[in-house]
Amino acid sequence: MTETTLPAAAAGTWQLGSRTVNRLGFGSMRLGGTLDPTAPIDADRAISVLRRAVELGVNHIDTAAFYFGATWSANALIKAALAPYGDDLVLTTKVGPSRDESGQFRPFARPDELRGQVEQNLRELGREHIDVVNLRIGTGLDRGTGSLAEHFGALAELRTEGLIGELGISNVNAEHLAEARAIAPVVCVQNQYGLSARREDDELLRLCGEQGVAFVPFFAVASGQSDAGERVAEVARRHKVTDAQVRLAWTLAQGPHVLAIPGTSDPAHLDQNVAAAALKLTDEDLKTLDAR
Repeated sequence: MTETTLPAAAAGTWQLGSRTVNRLGFGSMRLGGTLDPTAPIDADRAISVLRRAVELGVNHIDTAAFYFGATWSANALIKAALAPYGDDLVLTTKVGPSRDESGQFRPFARPDELRGQVEQNLRELGREHIDVVNLRIGTGLDRGTGSLAEHFGALAELRTEGLIGELGISNVNAEHLAEARAIAPVVCVQNQYGLSARREDDELLRLCGEQGVAFVPFFAVASGQSDAGERVAEVARRHKVTDAQVRLAWTLAQGPHVLAIPGTSDPAHLDQNVAAAALKLTDEDLKTLDAR
């Protein structure tokens, strides 16, 4: 396949600062199926999924050092599958949270601990710099409410040193975005968001578009499965596609600055997810899906 016919390119591209990515990317959290530290995985299968994703045109992979289990880590799998990395591949990680060997989350990192977290990602991925680093604030899916200035400033210093290419923020609100942008350029906001989850972020999504900032939902497929299920199934029947593909297409339809990073450890699901980049929802479809 040529670059223009790669399935992941069907939804178009976006600029993450100096880097161009296809809007349909890949999230690595589900490579192990679960973050349960006792759960075994098929590493060869996970590696094949990553390689297949790149073959399909995925050039934006989201990861984190705290994505790991007893027998796997996302960063190690990415390195095993894809190093030496292609020049067009953009790796995005997040710092702030961390987990101990038992899988329990440690207290949120202090600003002076962020360098160590960035360096951990560099070691595990085998990179001299990380393309994009998100400051992930808050606990779990609860939004952080305090200032992020000291933490984001620490990352901005690492960007000046060359350890980081571009900066983003995650699990945030509009006030955090304004605060971060006053310190250094922000190329992306990564929040939980989906057809029927965290729709209070509709305004933040719009604001990001106005400011040229990518909005990158996580859990876009898994979020809010029940209350929109019938509407999603109706649209899926119209197009003869899966419900997950409809949810991904809806996500991409929210604006040219919206990126999707669905994750899976299943090769068949990967192909379906990437194919959603080419699914064009009609105005009638969108009206059906957004009926609330």
